[in-house]
Amino acid sequence: MTTTEHHHAEHCAAERHATDKRTIAREDLPLADRDAAHLPGHWLLARLGKKVLRPGGLELTLAMLDHAHIAGHDVVEFAPGLGRTAAEILRIGPSSYIGVDRSPEAVKIVSDLVGQAQLPKGGRCVQADASDTGLPDASCDVVVGEAMLTMQTDRHKRAIASEAFRILRPGGCYAVHELGLTPEDIPVRDKVVIQRELARSIKVNARPLSTSEWSEVLGTVGFDVDWSDSAPMALPSRWRVQARWRVQACWRG
Repeated sequence: MTTTEHHHAEHCAAERHATDKRTIAREDLPLADRDAAHLPGHWLLARLGKKVLRPGGLELTLAMLDHAHIAGHDVVEFAPGLGRTAAEILRIGPSSYIGVDRSPEAVKIVSDLVGQAQLPKGGRCVQADASDTGLPDASCDVVVGEAMLTMQTDRHKRAIASEAFRILRPGGCYAVHELGLTPEDIPVRDKVVIQRELARSIKVNARPLSTSEWSEVLGTVGFDVDWSDSAPMALPSRWRVQARWRVQACWRG
């Protein structure tokens, strides 16, 4: 990306962010009855009014979507949450959109958003686990997932990636935006400490991986990593990790 393109992307990101005027009442958010001390970090930020709950911010998300070939295609989004990325996907103009979220509150929020879109093949949001969506085999062209694989065990990471592979048509893309550890040869003891402190900070059992480890997770279920990028992120602790993966993982077969 050239400097001019980079500045243009920043301008577009700010402009698009400014157009999102939706307000969501606290009582409509997931875990609304839980006190702040026991609330997962991403939902605490949402309660405070933060809309872009993504590791590398909105700009990284927009770049990922630009590379995912969404326009005119059938898109599934895992764990859309408050629908911030869903709004960007809908703005691009997919043929259809299906959100999959475990939270009934998130399903309602995204369903209301999708209901306002006029897509050629329609849109909806269903309550299900990303590892078992209930969607038909080879039924979409793009699967999008952000800041959710990091929060899973290694086994569940692979289960979710396998489900994405199953519902994608041949040649489809799995676009993910997750937390990544650097450097590649980070000592195991440091990784364990980072994961422990991250979990303590955001009250979710987060398990970020290095670039090669993320590639291995996707590769073991059948994907080839076609393209990736990263952006720095400072977390509320003494450790720094990188918000990684604007990734396009292509169906291999």
